[in-house]
Amino acid sequence: MRTKDYADVVIRPPILFLGALLLGCVLTLLLPIGPGLAKPNGLGLTVGIVFVVVGFALAVFPARRFRKAGTSVVPGEPSRVLVREGLYKITRNPIYIGLILTYFGLCLILTSVWMLLLLIPAAIVLHQGVVKREEEYLDWKFGEDYRRYLEQVPRWL
Repeated sequence: MRTKDYADVVIRPPILFLGALLLGCVLTLLLPIGPGLAKPNGLGLTVGIVFVVVGFALAVFPARRFRKAGTSVVPGEPSRVLVREGLYKITRNPIYIGLILTYFGLCLILTSVWMLLLLIPAAIVLHQGVVKREEEYLDWKFGEDYRRYLEQVPRWL
């Protein structure tokens, strides 16, 4: 029986990606693979900036939707309503897609192979330790309404 009125995630997603980013930078400096930090070519820089801008927008605008609905975007706080408008009609996790795209863009801008490699375990932790736990919580909190939403909208894309 659930007693906590919040998603019991293993880590907050921004901290997860910031940690992977910092670890990737340290590994790039200590055990260089590839061109090294902050040596992008024109194409890598341009594509990286596009990913960062799109990812940032995908992370910020859906978060505003939560505030407008009067509920928290923070996994460790109770959800008051089930948000299904805007990008949430297309994917159940636009903020996390935005974080992944932003992180990927930074990998290109900073030309860090280590950062890129760390995206894989970060995405696994995000999926297993955050998304699945949030889904369990939302199922408990909103029941049939959430299960209908699951049937209509994909987890990712």
